[in-house]
Amino acid sequence: MDGGSGSRFSVRQVMESRRRSSFMADVPENGVLETSMSADPEQPTPAQMGPRRSLVHMTREALPRMANYRNLRSFRAAQRPTLGELHEGVKEAKEEDTGEIQGGGGHHFKLGWIQGVLIPVLLNIWGVMLFLRLSWVVAQAGIIMSLVIIGISAAVCVITTLSLSAISTNGEVKGGGIYYMISRCLGPEFGASVGIVFAFANAVAASMNTIGFCDSLNDLLKSHGLKIIDGGINDVRIIGMVALVIMIIICAVGMDWEVKAQNVLVVIISGAIVDFIVGTLRGPESDEEVAKGFPGLSLDLFNKNLGTDYRFSEGVNQDFFSVFAIYFPSVTGIQAGANISGDLKDPASAIPKGTLLAVAISMFSYGLFVLLAGGGAMRDASGVIGDIANGTVADCMGRHCAYGLQNSYSVMQLMSVWGPFIYAGCFAATLSTALTNLLSVPRLVRALGYDKIYPGFIFFSKGYTKKDEPFRGYVLTFFISGAFLLIAELNVIAPLISNFYLASYALINFCTFHAAFVKPIGWRPTFRFYNKWLSLLGFVACVSIMFLISWVTSLITYVIILALYLIVVYRKPDVNWGSSTEAQTYSTTLNSVYLLDQTNEHVKNYRPQILLLSGNPTSRPAIMQLASQITKNHSLLVCGKISEQELNYSQRSGCIKEAQKFLQANKIRAFFKLVDGLKFEQGVRGLLQAAGFGKLRPNLLLLGFKNEWLLAPNKELHEYFTVLHEAFDFRMGLAILRVRGGLDYSKFTESGEVASNPHLEAKVKSLARVASDTFINLSGAEPGVQSQPNYVKAVERTPQEILSKKKKKASTPERNLFSSAQGSPLSHDIMQRVAIFDSPPRNGTIDVWWLYDDGGLTLLLPYILTTRSNWSGCRLRIFALVNKKDEFEVEERK
Repeated sequence: MDGGSGSRFSVRQVMESRRRSSFMADVPENGVLETSMSADPEQPTPAQMGPRRSLVHMTREALPRMANYRNLRSFRAAQRPTLGELHEGVKEAKEEDTGEIQGGGGHHFKLGWIQGVLIPVLLNIWGVMLFLRLSWVVAQAGIIMSLVIIGISAAVCVITTLSLSAISTNGEVKGGGIYYMISRCLGPEFGASVGIVFAFANAVAASMNTIGFCDSLNDLLKSHGLKIIDGGINDVRIIGMVALVIMIIICAVGMDWEVKAQNVLVVIISGAIVDFIVGTLRGPESDEEVAKGFPGLSLDLFNKNLGTDYRFSEGVNQDFFSVFAIYFPSVTGIQAGANISGDLKDPASAIPKGTLLAVAISMFSYGLFVLLAGGGAMRDASGVIGDIANGTVADCMGRHCAYGLQNSYSVMQLMSVWGPFIYAGCFAATLSTALTNLLSVPRLVRALGYDKIYPGFIFFSKGYTKKDEPFRGYVLTFFISGAFLLIAELNVIAPLISNFYLASYALINFCTFHAAFVKPIGWRPTFRFYNKWLSLLGFVACVSIMFLISWVTSLITYVIILALYLIVVYRKPDVNWGSSTEAQTYSTTLNSVYLLDQTNEHVKNYRPQILLLSGNPTSRPAIMQLASQITKNHSLLVCGKISEQELNYSQRSGCIKEAQKFLQANKIRAFFKLVDGLKFEQGVRGLLQAAGFGKLRPNLLLLGFKNEWLLAPNKELHEYFTVLHEAFDFRMGLAILRVRGGLDYSKFTESGEVASNPHLEAKVKSLARVASDTFINLSGAEPGVQSQPNYVKAVERTPQEILSKKKKKASTPERNLFSSAQGSPLSHDIMQRVAIFDSPPRNGTIDVWWLYDDGGLTLLLPYILTTRSNWSGCRLRIFALVNKKDEFEVEERK
């Protein structure tokens, strides 16, 4: 056609020019794209058309919109369509979240790795031990063994930190800290039990650190002749409760206030450390300091303090393990950053970096303090200035040695530039640790409440204000910490708390080892500097240290964790977190099945593995009860349903879910198998061929007796008879159950259409034809005419449950408990027939008509029933046929 400028364009060029606009959005700034040359000779080349017209011939398609491929919960983002919507055009409901706990709460103040991990861990490790007790450790163990103690402790901390880093980088870390990591790795049983003891340990540790602050403050007041009441336990209670209330208020006000308080405290502690180092390097300023055991750094004094000098102290004869037990609790603070994982900007990056750096800094400072204290202070000193000239400061010449590393906890104050600054550092260390503990407990409790593992914690998980602060958790923490604070004597409980921390560290190491050993697909930590065998070594080390500290408290710890573990196992919380325990179960099961498949069968290990033609399990409770009592928990039970109507995914999954719900509600351990789109005879044959795998295959077919032989169509009779022969063709045992009144009670136990598919219009044929009471007439059709009952949905209460409740309330008339679909009350006779095999223990005889030697199956099944509680009072009575009197004894022996 003719253009306005006189140029002529073909129709193809016009279409290409229109299509060109769709590619313009994908052209980079430099204009370079991969192009494809046209094979048409009429088309001009890119060189002939120029740089812009070359865009006409590009065949590269536009990039897809990424918003269509993101599973974002925002209403602005497009939702990914389901397979049912794409393949079948059926709208499917989206699966809900599995109940993951939320992060730190709402959109509020988030912490980086320095303020959220590094500083809290440092404040937890820099405690009272650094300023008051480390000098005593050097006096008892000497410089060399003190460094060994620090080295072992550092090794455990580093290994645990590596394991912790691997877990924290394996996916998203939300609120809950140690509990969240262990529960998502090993499952709710281990995670919840350790979470509770860990929260309790933190609450009591807060009171212990507060008591340490009060004791130091009392000592300072006594040096100035001051007191509140008695200068002892009552003063500790008063000062401690006031301090505890102030710290709870600081934590409850918000994370930003607590961070500000920690910043001030870490500055004070750092100043106290510098004060001690400078004072030690400077040396004594007076003869009084020398008389009290601080002559200054010297090589001779360093050599004297290298070896051990264990003495009777703290009520026991000290040795390496007792000194180690006193020191190790000081390093049980590496979890401080992980405990507030929900309040971190990037937990996966912050936890490894901040924790490892904090451990390195703190262990270096402890080692430096050991060297300075061992090289600058004496183990014993009299404090008498006159002993300096005589050279008798060390042995005190018969006097009581009240000073020195062995006798005084205030050596650090003596060696520093300004002694009161060491007290300030001690106050800051104790209060900062208490603050961290008080901050972590409500978050652990909130995480437990979100997951609904223990119902009692749900009340304390509620958040308030925009920051979602767990005020109820703070109140609970205050009462627990306050109760132990009022005792003011925690020397007996302190080892238990240390064991609680060590138990959590042991499980952290075991989590990493277990996940790395099992190797589930979901184990993909971005932190690579870990080793599964090193984690196993850390687990063994933590358990060993627990028993070295106190074997009694270790046993108490394990008993408490075991009790909490069993509670979770009993409650069976409905959670699915993809733990390594589940992966281990799968791996173990798969290996066991492979091993079983390679084992030759033996008659002693024979088990009746039943394929039950149950149809909808809710329709035939009696045959389900009998099959379950035969297999119980000892052999395989597969419940099969055949639908001649071809079902879509929603219908199929709805039927399977309702059947599984019925099996779980009635505690029947069985698998449900659905075959659809095949005729009844073909469906049974498919089940016989495909049900099970390996040695876990059905070897016995169980179905209901067909009563209506005179009314049923010949086709149904032929199918039923063919099914019996199919079982023999596959060399399977065959059992047919016949009870009075039939087996099908679907009109009492089923109602409505499947819940997951309200648009279901086609009715599905059930397996009623193989039951004893074929096709209960719900629609009013004449006998012999095939009716199509509605697709089933299990009712909330099964007849068995109702019957069991009825037995507990004997005064309630049975006919008023539940009714038929038409509203008429069920009779006592019908109720007994529904639960015929689920009745209380019975007495009597089980008659066995052994008319032909079938290998013993006819005798085995009744014998198995007599081993169950409901049939234990029954005895077997066997009937056999003989032709001659001489055969009586032979048949009896058989």
